[in-house]
Amino acid sequence: MREQVHRARRWVVKIGSALLTNDGRGLYLAAIEQWVRQIVELRQRGIEVVLVSSGAVAEGMVRLGWKTRPHALHELQAAAAVGQMGLVQAYESQFQRYGLHTAQVLLGHDDISARDRYLNARGTLQTLVQLGVVPVINENDTVVTDEIRFGDNDTLGALVANLIDADLLVILTDQEGLFDADPRHNAGATLVAQGRAGDPQYEQMAGGGGALGRGGMLTKIRAAKLAARSGAATVIASGRQDNVLIRLADGEDLGTLLVADQQPLAARKQWLAGLMQIGGQLILDDGAVRVLRDSGRSLLPVGVKSISGKFRRGDLVSCVDLAGNEIARGLANYSVEDTQKIIGFSSDKIEEILGYQGEKELIHRDNLIVM
Repeated sequence: MREQVHRARRWVVKIGSALLTNDGRGLYLAAIEQWVRQIVELRQRGIEVVLVSSGAVAEGMVRLGWKTRPHALHELQAAAAVGQMGLVQAYESQFQRYGLHTAQVLLGHDDISARDRYLNARGTLQTLVQLGVVPVINENDTVVTDEIRFGDNDTLGALVANLIDADLLVILTDQEGLFDADPRHNAGATLVAQGRAGDPQYEQMAGGGGALGRGGMLTKIRAAKLAARSGAATVIASGRQDNVLIRLADGEDLGTLLVADQQPLAARKQWLAGLMQIGGQLILDDGAVRVLRDSGRSLLPVGVKSISGKFRRGDLVSCVDLAGNEIARGLANYSVEDTQKIIGFSSDKIEEILGYQGEKELIHRDNLIVM
């Protein structure tokens, strides 16, 4: 199972509040420096890294002089707004030492669960990674009220792993991993080295959260199950161990590894197949049918003869041949109105027709399942 970590080429790394603020003492700049150095080395090895960082509310509390996490929503939002400034400055200054650019991306769960926003967020993150930029993602705590009440960055990390087709989710915490009992109260507790994400016994082993963060081990176990939906493995490990990210990449047996039951491609196709509500239908010419069936390529506008239904960007549409047989399903990159304008034309005409340059594919192959 550890070989799966060693082979992973796209990582989502989530760092928790207790680590980032040295248990509430303010941003732990020395530790941030070490994590950044490790991420830079991972990139030099050809590993793509997207960073999900907690710490905004905790850092805001320190800057505002608050000793305990507030309960009032507007105070939480204020702390997040103040703390986010310091968090971004810390990452930017450290990555700039290595000549790397960073990008701040603030997300709410709706940005990932709503399919039109999903496509936008996915496209942006994919482009940033291709440009060699390190995305630093956090929850949009300043304005998204339900995230502050119920959300946690473990879950967000898993959703980002789903979003970008990551091979691995690494959750760095102040614990060594998952134990079969609470090690704070049971000296005989044993670390769970590896297992299957979604195994119900692990939720029974997990305990509560700390004073600074919103998540505990239970949210991490559930995040691993969520990440496995797109085939990603999850490692829960202590961020206080020296060179933890490099040692994981080397295949060292650190923390708790929870693996998916399915390979990433199969898991993603299953997710697409499970989207039951079809917004419209695309009737394809014979050439487009052959391309989808035999080549596994994206669907371009030129191969579509006609359309029906009412759909928006990101909605699920059905692709049929001239006889009405369903060939594939996928997420449309354009609304029905814009699709109607560009079908039958080559992709290089899209900007001229619509007045803006969108995706060249009507449905990208990553968002398409052949029936």
